[in-house]
Amino acid sequence: MTKLAEAAEETLHAFQLAAGWEQRARLLMQRGDQLEPLINDERNELNLVAGCDSKLWLIGEQRDDRWYFRGTSEARLLRGLLAVLLVRVDGLDADELQRLDVADWFGQLGLSRQLSPSRANGMNAVLGRMREMAAAAKSASKG
Repeated sequence: MTKLAEAAEETLHAFQLAAGWEQRARLLMQRGDQLEPLINDERNELNLVAGCDSKLWLIGEQRDDRWYFRGTSEARLLRGLLAVLLVRVDGLDADELQRLDVADWFGQLGLSRQLSPSRANGMNAVLGRMREMAAAAKSASKG
């Protein structure tokens, strides 16, 4: 697997130092609150990710074959999960996105046991959407 970006390393370290679910939950909320807000026009049906219980919007941008994402959710915990996923995926190329194991990442953060099946499905849906964006851009550049 690819070497972790500095922001992902810092996130991993912070979560590994957390003593228990309460501290991890607090970290999640803080990370979610630090997400760059989306403007109202970006909160549209096109950017809405299907498969999440709460509304979650995702925007992706490709720069020099690397992907960078922004997003938000109405649900505070989901915003936090999105934030820690974004630090893991930002700067990856399309192939690295395809290989990423989201369950492993949340396991490393110590969050997998607290993820309900619906939240885990939501995060898988977000990663799936990221992969779709990257695949669509890759095939568009070939055509």
